[in-house]
Amino acid sequence: MKRRICLGLAFAIVGSTAFAQSYPTKPIKLLVPFAPGGTTDIIARVIAEPLGRELGQSVIVENKGGGGGIVGALETSRAAPDGYSLGIATVSSTATNPAINPKIPYNTLTDFTPVINVAATPNVLAINPKFGPTDHKSFLAMLKASQGKYSYASSGTGGIQHMLMELYKNLTGTFITHIPYRGAGPALNDTVAGQVPIILDNLPSALPFIKDKRLLAIAVAAPQRLEVLPDVPTFKEVGLEPVNRMAFYGILGPKGMPKEVVDKLNAAVKKVLQDPAVRKRIEDTGSLVIGNSPEEFAQQIKAEYDVYRKVVMEQKLTLE
Repeated sequence: MKRRICLGLAFAIVGSTAFAQSYPTKPIKLLVPFAPGGTTDIIARVIAEPLGRELGQSVIVENKGGGGGIVGALETSRAAPDGYSLGIATVSSTATNPAINPKIPYNTLTDFTPVINVAATPNVLAINPKFGPTDHKSFLAMLKASQGKYSYASSGTGGIQHMLMELYKNLTGTFITHIPYRGAGPALNDTVAGQVPIILDNLPSALPFIKDKRLLAIAVAAPQRLEVLPDVPTFKEVGLEPVNRMAFYGILGPKGMPKEVVDKLNAAVKKVLQDPAVRKRIEDTGSLVIGNSPEEFAQQIKAEYDVYRKVVMEQKLTLE
């Protein structure tokens, strides 16, 4: 019996290795869990073509939006674990939405195989210039002096902008009313128009308004000050390091993918990210190139989920 088990294990290892060596033998689907045009979609399309060249098979980007990334992520989680159905992972689809929505039909920590974190985008806290404060210190003082008087806009309940702002409120002991919108575009438009005075948004979508002085940036969630906003401090600089969290754009597949296939994909993406043209296109979106290991990406996903799950519990957040 032991001999049979050992032989079976040996054949399984040989078969897995052989599959990895020949992989891929057909096109690979890379599913974006949002509509075309956003930063998630842009990142996917920037790497898809060169990744296909590196692997010797086409990488075809498909978009399947809905539920803040949930619909697309669910499809990826239910795919065959053979490396031919991959998905783009975001903080919204793997951390913030799962943290606030107990009915999501997948487990972020057990139903996926992380491959690599491709890039990360800073977030920015911005206000309408007519609001009054001119920096973070005066902004926070104004909030504390008038608890509950002001409101902030977000791209929708459960998204990273909503949850990051709730983390900010929790840490600063302030109360600001949440006004959810159907996407970052409408939320930005109303903040620029002065309908809502505050927004915390991904840098790429907010930056044009900041450059035009239609929004005033007062803090950024980034490892260090940004070249495009050299006078704006990071959240760490203003004493709120836990808020210094970026939005990430990684690649994952369904659980159970062979390690050899994961490693092959990881190495191929890393090679693509060394291309100066690819790096520039990613950095032009306001994002930072990452390119880490599967294990490091898995740790990042868990860390983000744990942070936002704690925010949900302490702030008593619900989808209603």
